[in-house]
Amino acid sequence: MTTHANQNEESTYSKEEIVIRVEDYQNDKLQTYADLQNLDYLLSNVKEQEVLLRSQLEDAETELSQEQILVDNQNAAVFARAKAFQVEQEDIDRRIMLLTGSSLSKEAYLLFQTSLDKLQQLEIAQKYFSLLKQVDALSIEAKSLIAESPKAALKPYAQLQTILSNLKSSQNDAEGAAPHLIDHVEKSSTVLWTQMRNILEKEFQEVLGNLKWPSKSANIEAHQASWTENIDKLLEFQLPELRAALKEKDPGATLVPVLLPLEVMAKSLEARFRYHFDGDRPTNRLDKPEYFLSHIFDLLATYDPIFSTHLQPILSNTFSDTDLSSCPQYIDSTSALITSLLPMLRRKTFTYLPQISIQPQLLSHFIHEVISFDTTLRDEWGYTGRQTDETWNGLAWEILVQADWFNKWLSVEKDFALERYQSIVDSPDSGQIDFDSVDPDATKPTRGAVRVNDLLETITERYKPLSSFSQKLRFLIDIQIAIFDKFHNRLHSALEAYLAATSSVVRAVQGVSKEDQASVEGLAGLERLCRVYGSSEYLEKAMADWSDDVFFLELWDELTIRSSKETPKRLSGNLTATPLASRAAAAVDSSDALFDETASAFRNLRIRTEELLIEMIVGNAREALRPYSRLNPWATLSSSSSSASSTPNQPRDLDPVISQITVTAELTAPLEILASSLGYLRTTLATPALRRITRQICLALQTWLWDYVLMRNGFSSAGATQLATDTRALWTVVDSAVGADGSGIAESGMARLSEGLRLLGLGDGEGEEELQGVGRELFRNNEAAREVLGRLGMVLLGESEARGVLEKRIELAA
Repeated sequence: MTTHANQNEESTYSKEEIVIRVEDYQNDKLQTYADLQNLDYLLSNVKEQEVLLRSQLEDAETELSQEQILVDNQNAAVFARAKAFQVEQEDIDRRIMLLTGSSLSKEAYLLFQTSLDKLQQLEIAQKYFSLLKQVDALSIEAKSLIAESPKAALKPYAQLQTILSNLKSSQNDAEGAAPHLIDHVEKSSTVLWTQMRNILEKEFQEVLGNLKWPSKSANIEAHQASWTENIDKLLEFQLPELRAALKEKDPGATLVPVLLPLEVMAKSLEARFRYHFDGDRPTNRLDKPEYFLSHIFDLLATYDPIFSTHLQPILSNTFSDTDLSSCPQYIDSTSALITSLLPMLRRKTFTYLPQISIQPQLLSHFIHEVISFDTTLRDEWGYTGRQTDETWNGLAWEILVQADWFNKWLSVEKDFALERYQSIVDSPDSGQIDFDSVDPDATKPTRGAVRVNDLLETITERYKPLSSFSQKLRFLIDIQIAIFDKFHNRLHSALEAYLAATSSVVRAVQGVSKEDQASVEGLAGLERLCRVYGSSEYLEKAMADWSDDVFFLELWDELTIRSSKETPKRLSGNLTATPLASRAAAAVDSSDALFDETASAFRNLRIRTEELLIEMIVGNAREALRPYSRLNPWATLSSSSSSASSTPNQPRDLDPVISQITVTAELTAPLEILASSLGYLRTTLATPALRRITRQICLALQTWLWDYVLMRNGFSSAGATQLATDTRALWTVVDSAVGADGSGIAESGMARLSEGLRLLGLGDGEGEEELQGVGRELFRNNEAAREVLGRLGMVLLGESEARGVLEKRIELAA
């Protein structure tokens, strides 16, 4: 073993390498003289390592020897098994060759496999025949029991259904191996069901014949026993089908199955229905779908009392203690009757639609009649039409959604609405102010605005009964919001046209005809702005009312919920996130309403028009006041000259209230303009709007009178009195034009000017000492000025403004 180790050592390293490694080891361990003292320890350590390595090598060689023996044994065993298998295979080959009479093993195997395949096919065929025999036996058994006991007949039928279900579930695992067998069993099951049903229906039809059904004089009491027995049989026979329908809960299903007794009874009613509405009789008219729709209600009114008396007890007895008791179409005779009548109506509807599809007016009329029909069934007859507590979608939903007629109908309704809108705005009286459609104290809209709002409310009533959220939203966005935008653009264009006609730049560049110029001046221009103002406010308020309507509140809630969950995905059906829906997504946690954005557009238009109204009246008044501002007799005016110069020139067309007030002649024209303008606004605007506009006009005139009259002239006592008299005349004219509700509004709107005139008029007559005293206090210092102004009750004038006013009195200036 040592020799083997040495040989390994020599084979691993050459002599030169060994010498080098020994030398490196010595250099590493014996670097100093002191290291020689540890030489014995080093030699001992090397020997211990040598012993350990030799021990490990011996253990490895032992394990290798054992493993080699184990491998040799395993190889021998595998070889023995292979030899035994070969002997066995040769024996099998010899046997198969003897069985098949073949001299070659390959041929023998092919012949043997063919025999096995035939045997397997024979076994499958035997099972097929056994299954077919079982199917036939079950069919015969069910048909023999159906007349006496439908419940007993259902047992073999249920076994047949179980066989069919097992075959279908096994078909995938068998890779479609038995399609013909499944088809045969399925047909047998269908034929059996039809035969059993026909047997029961035939018996019930004989009973109905004895009753003289569907005559109104049908004597059910005389045949009560056979009536009850046959209905019980039919219901018992149909019970598994009804339960299966309840378990499925197909969300796309609009109706539950019709009860078999009512289906049989409805055949006679359908024959009459076809007689009246399928042939060439006068009752079958394309333009009168309400004829056949109302016929359904006639049938309900006629037969519902009979069913309530003679069918309701049977239904209650059959379904009250079952899992079907929660479905009104089974346990309620009225709902069951409606369910049995709807198939004939559905058939008529879908044969009627293609005939009117190219006639938009007839299509629109028909859809609205169907929607009305659905609403009547729900509201007046309490029909749900579903197996769950969900609301019945209605026949209109089947037409619009399932049959995909909604887009066609929406296009028709949109064309009608836009055509009606265009006829409204093109009407000669569309722009006339309507004084009769609103309260006397309300702002008057134009006839066009009233008609557009009526049109939009009519459209709402047309689509409000729809059950689909996406369809309602399509109507709102595609038609109503579109019309709102069109009318807003029309009003905006009218305002832009007014601005262009009154723009000095446009007049200078393009020129304006006399007719256009006259249409924007005076009362004509005022009326033009009032039309825009009244229409904007009317529709703004209409939007606020719509936002508070229960229908639109529900629509808005649904929109915000869907937007928060699905934005920016599709909201409903094929309706993508529209701008309205995008705004809804941002407003989920806010207090916004559905029409806030549209109302805001009309509000902005109203505010802009209000500003233009104020600018127009103020501009006209300022232009008329120019001669008044150029007067300069205020400092030399005496009491006698004031009366003489003012009396001959009274405003001719003003309110009699100021007929005795002596005003300056140059003030007559401005007063007449204010009286006529504000008087017209009084007839067209609501009181709050009139007061708001009047206040702004007064503020603007106050600034103008302050800057161009009061601050530019000196005043004697008589001049100050005349200016105050003129101003009071202006206030009287404004208050009179605004009406009783506007009493004092002019003076309150010119409160700063009022205080200035009071200060300017101090010392009138024998009160010159008062004027001098106030002047001394006012000019002494700010504290004294504030004290004297407070004593005089003046809160709006500042110290500097008060001093500027008193400086205009010539008595103090001297």
